[in-house]
Amino acid sequence: ITEKTFALIEKDNRICFIVDVNASKATIKEAIQTLYEENAIDINTARTIAGKKAFVKFETVEKARDLATKIGML
Repeated sequence: ITEKTFALIEKDNRICFIVDVNASKATIKEAIQTLYEENAIDINTARTIAGKKAFVKFETVEKARDLATKIGML
């Protein structure tokens, strides 16, 4: 984890995920709900050289921090 991704969690309640190039926002939201049992408030995607990233926003900092801890980011 980098300082930038840690700042995303603490300031914006967001976690960045690497997703499939063909994944839509609806698919990503459904996957977050199914895999982690959390509700995504907003999803922004970006295509990079390395692939596609999804920036997923959660309701509170605690929910984002708990999920990041659960998946081993923190």
